Amino acid sequence: MTNWKIDESHSEIGFKVKHLMITNVSGYFTRFSGSIQTNSDDFHDATIIFEAAADSVDTQNRQRDEHLRNGDFFDSTHHPRISFVSKKVKKIDDEKYKLLGDLTIKGETHPIELDVHHSGVTIDPYGQTKAGFALKGRLHRADYGLRWNATTEAGGIVLSDEVKLNMEIQLVKEEQKA
Repeated sequence: MTNWKIDESHSEIGFKVKHLMITNVSGYFTRFSGSIQTNSDDFHDATIIFEAAADSVDTQNRQRDEHLRNGDFFDSTHHPRISFVSKKVKKIDDEKYKLLGDLTIKGETHPIELDVHHSGVTIDPYGQTKAGFALKGRLHRADYGLRWNATTEAGGIVLSDEVKLNMEIQLVKEEQKA
């Protein structure tokens, strides 16, 4: 069994939401952790557990971030963690995978499928084994109780229900204890 953990300083957990249906607004979670266990070298049998701190949401706008942390959205006081637990990894080829699991936001858990691109394994300058992945997916925020919206004067909606997920993950292999 090989244990890996997310290298937070070399990883990004990002999302995009359509605003006024004309542009995307991007955001990130700045505090997160994850552990991966696998018996294989190609991660096809990986078990993944991931958590992000809901109050670490950052969209480069303090007022918007405060709104996202309150009860209209993440309600981070009562639901401090966003979590993902894998159910299955489907290997498509040497670089492409489908990752299926359960995502929990604001106390609501739903299955999600993520497209994964495995960009390789290497040794960093400090002798640590690293593995790189890019993940993409989509979710409907209303499924997770993130239902706040408003309408424009013209009757359009302010925020789309669909949220695009974009993650760049670097794993570091944990050394076996003797």
